[in-house]
Amino acid sequence: MRRGFKAWLRQLVRQLERGPINRDELILLLHDVRDRGLVDQEAMETMERVLQVSELRVSDVMLTRSQMVVIEREWAPEEMLPRVVESGHSRFPVIDGDRDKVVGILLAKDLLRFFSDKDKNHFRLRDHLRPAIFIPESKRLNILLKEFRDSRNHMAVVVNEYGGVAGLVTIEDVLEQIVGDIADEHDIDEEAAMIMNRESGEYVIKALYPLEDFDAHFNTHFETDKIDTVGGLVVSALGHVPKREESVQIGEYLFEVLNADSRRVHLLRVTHNSNANLEH
Repeated sequence: MRRGFKAWLRQLVRQLERGPINRDELILLLHDVRDRGLVDQEAMETMERVLQVSELRVSDVMLTRSQMVVIEREWAPEEMLPRVVESGHSRFPVIDGDRDKVVGILLAKDLLRFFSDKDKNHFRLRDHLRPAIFIPESKRLNILLKEFRDSRNHMAVVVNEYGGVAGLVTIEDVLEQIVGDIADEHDIDEEAAMIMNRESGEYVIKALYPLEDFDAHFNTHFETDKIDTVGGLVVSALGHVPKREESVQIGEYLFEVLNADSRRVHLLRVTHNSNANLEH
């Protein structure tokens, strides 16, 4: 197995020495490795998703402005605690009366120290604020991941072209595009995690979002007898497992693939188009 992998690696090096290799050629080489039994299917899919991360942007995975759980700068610690406990998050943007005015990041552990401190009168929020990192919606995920690693930050505030806050993104959001969903005991709002509404009117939806829930959310009536998920609906409409950037109009909605590998779709952009005159 190890000898076979070394032989394949030499083949890849020769391929690269010939000149530029495009993404499709690289995917074919990875498929060849899998077919030879040098890596399993799961490893193959992970490598494909690693390649796709460089093509995704922050706007594709961020938590939108309306979904942000924030702390008001003027709140007393006793007012902050219920918000922290209810959300279960570890980091919170602190705002000054407006979501466009993010003044820093509060770590839950710093607030909890207040309640374990005998002298509670000495807690001052400004002493515990961490600097907020601001990034544009257009930043590519692979660049953001490197910045997260280099700076050891785990959260960034996303701003739009006008400088307003569009949402936030965490290192977990980026890693999930590579390894799949990272579930924890606080992921209780499953629908919010499955569907994200963009201010432009678009939606970013995970392919595993139940089709029945999609129908209920958008007041649609897609066939659900043989199809369970939105990803399954798209695959059925196209007749094959699509690649990234493939799209299909189904009823009044345009579905564009944001992330997929050789076996399944992972992430979709959905746009309402009431003027579509299609048969789906």
